[in-house]
Amino acid sequence: MKRLIFALAIGAACAVAGASAPIAKIQALLAKPTVLCGRFDQTKHLAGMKKPLASNGRFCVVAGKGVLWRTLKPFPNTLRLTRDEIVSFQGERVAMRLEAKQEPTVRMINSVLFSLLSGDLGQLETLFEVDGGVEGSTWNVALKARQPALAKAIGAISLDGGAYVKNIQIVEASGDKTFIVFSEIKTGEGAITLEEAALL
Repeated sequence: MKRLIFALAIGAACAVAGASAPIAKIQALLAKPTVLCGRFDQTKHLAGMKKPLASNGRFCVVAGKGVLWRTLKPFPNTLRLTRDEIVSFQGERVAMRLEAKQEPTVRMINSVLFSLLSGDLGQLETLFEVDGGVEGSTWNVALKARQPALAKAIGAISLDGGAYVKNIQIVEASGDKTFIVFSEIKTGEGAITLEEAALL
């Protein structure tokens, strides 16, 4: 179940070692809003299954508070991620809670998610070997986990974007692949609904 939560959280999400990515240049391109919300479209290809699983919904990243990942289709589900826990809601009911003090991987996963969704590549570099490049106002990076536990939980990640992260691709050790496309990005206090703000 934890793997499912992690998969949902990062997609519910090219390992390249060697030369470092131009982190400073990419960081300079990225916007750093206090509140960032938008739409996500996720496609997950499971090893051994021909038809991919598709879902979509909304996400919000609020600096200092956490990440809200709300799947709207094919069925409603909400994940709230903070530094200390991952909580899964079915409606208003808490379906699952993973606390970092009981499951240290939670803190690591959440740190990765915060960094991914906010484009904090400096933080990601502490957890991953990073490679990539910049072309004009766009960039791409590939991440390879430095720690075996993180590699097992997440796998290899590549992402690209401009002022914001646009695409994330995750390849798990099992061969499962997740693609996430972000769109309709809005920033500022007006980007998050009252209902979403209450959940964070």
